[in-house]
Amino acid sequence: MILVTLLWSSAGVVTRHLDAARSFEVTFWRSAFNALALTLALTVMRGPSLWRGIARAPWPVWASGVCWSVMYTAFMVAITLTSVANVLVTMSVGPLLTALLSRVVLKHRLEMRTWAAIGAAGVGIAWMFSHEAQASSPSQLAGIAVALAVPVAAAINWTLLQHSHHGDAGDDDQDMMSAVLIGALISAAATLPLAWPFLASTHDLSLLALLGVFQLAVPCLLVVRLTHVLAGPEIALLGLLEVVLGVAWAWLGAGERPSAATLAGGALVIGALVASQASALRSGAAPGRSH
Repeated sequence: MILVTLLWSSAGVVTRHLDAARSFEVTFWRSAFNALALTLALTVMRGPSLWRGIARAPWPVWASGVCWSVMYTAFMVAITLTSVANVLVTMSVGPLLTALLSRVVLKHRLEMRTWAAIGAAGVGIAWMFSHEAQASSPSQLAGIAVALAVPVAAAINWTLLQHSHHGDAGDDDQDMMSAVLIGALISAAATLPLAWPFLASTHDLSLLALLGVFQLAVPCLLVVRLTHVLAGPEIALLGLLEVVLGVAWAWLGAGERPSAATLAGGALVIGALVASQASALRSGAAPGRSH
């Protein structure tokens, strides 16, 4: 999961080095390359039955696909409107939303260490958000509003994935890896009309292809597999590492310096993650099994 967050966190810094592609065109090309990579990978894994399986997929697979499409689209549009730090900080409400949904929908009993970590991380996130919002322009506020769709969709998605792995239906009936491909196709199709006319240079297309394959396709397939062994709230909590890593890459690689409040809040998020996992190891519990 740490590897997944490392790959996810590269989006902001790479996007800042684009020449001409903007907003919906960036989203379209990233989703299109993601869909191409997923099609190749899943065809190798599933064979010709891939598309027949998608056509017959039950509603949780398609619902998860819609969630993935919202996550893909809202994140990239938000990145083009506001700073990487603002987007990632906003997305960090995900663990709390995921924990609440898991508790209400799946009746998961969460360990106290998980709640404590979410609470501590929430304090850090609130600290960053309050200071960043005070200095935000209308465009930046719009970016923050769009970014809010990402944690909402992610919380629903992780809960759906947990339900598919622990419900009555098996993985053969609910192939949630196909949902990642469905999401990429929906995102590309939805943003194509808004991406015209295309302005991306060859340099832009190479960077967006890199994002589509290694920042989306590979980590998203990995995280679907991880839902077999990690609870949804645990995945969302570990996913907070993307906040700190993404802000760091944008600072070091694109000169997008975060505020002191962002750094302080990010340190609190990291501290919450370390404390949670250390507590699990001391108690002898498997860190991922928090329900």
